Amino acid sequence: MSGIATVWSYRDAFLAGLGNTAALVGLALVLSLPLAALAAVLLVEASAPVRRLGREVVDLFRCVPFLLLAYVIYYGLPEIGLRLGAWWAGLVALVLYNGAYFTEILRAAALSLPREAVEAGRAYGFSRAQLYGRIVLPLVALDAGPVIGNQIVVMIKDTALLMVITVQELSFVANFVNARAFAPFAPFATALLLYWVLCLVAEAGVGLIARERRRRYG
Repeated sequence: MSGIATVWSYRDAFLAGLGNTAALVGLALVLSLPLAALAAVLLVEASAPVRRLGREVVDLFRCVPFLLLAYVIYYGLPEIGLRLGAWWAGLVALVLYNGAYFTEILRAAALSLPREAVEAGRAYGFSRAQLYGRIVLPLVALDAGPVIGNQIVVMIKDTALLMVITVQELSFVANFVNARAFAPFAPFATALLLYWVLCLVAEAGVGLIARERRRRYG
C-alpha cells in the first residue's frame, strides 16, 4: 500500500488526532490566558511578599521541562489520590506550563506601558478594576500579541509530547499508523503538515492583532 493510500485509509484517526490537538490548544488558551492576566495583575499590584511568592511559582512552572510536568501530573498525582485521565492531565500540564509564560509576557507588557495612559484613566476617576479592564489589559493584549502568538505556536508543538502519556493527538496517531502499516514517512509527514496548518492559523490570528494595533496607534 502506498504512503498516500495508507494515510487515506486512516483518515478518520488523523482527523480525530487533529481535533484532539486543536481542542487541547483551544481550551488551554481559554483557561490559561485569563489566569495569566489575573496573575500578571497580582505580580504588578500586590505587596512585595506576595509578588515574590508569585514570581517563585511562575518561575517554577517556566523552569520545569514540559514533559516532566506532564509525567508528574499523570503518573505522580495518583500517588496522593488525585487521578486524571490522560487528556485532562495533558490539558492541566498545558495550562500550567504555558500560563506561566503568558503571565510573564503580560507582566512585562504591563510594566512597559506608557504611564500617560494609566494616569489619564486615574484622572477620569476609574477604579482599579475599570483601569485594568478598559485601559491596561486591552493595551497589553495589543502590545504582547506577537509574543503571545509565538507562545501559542510553542503550545501547539508541546502537544506532541503528550503522546508519552497516551493522549491521542497528532503525533500519537502518526506513530500508531506507522506501527500498524510499517510506513513511517507518510504518517509523520501528514502530522507535520497538520501541525503546520495549526501554526498558520495561530499566526493569522496574531496578524489580525498586529493590524488592529497599527489601525489604532499607527
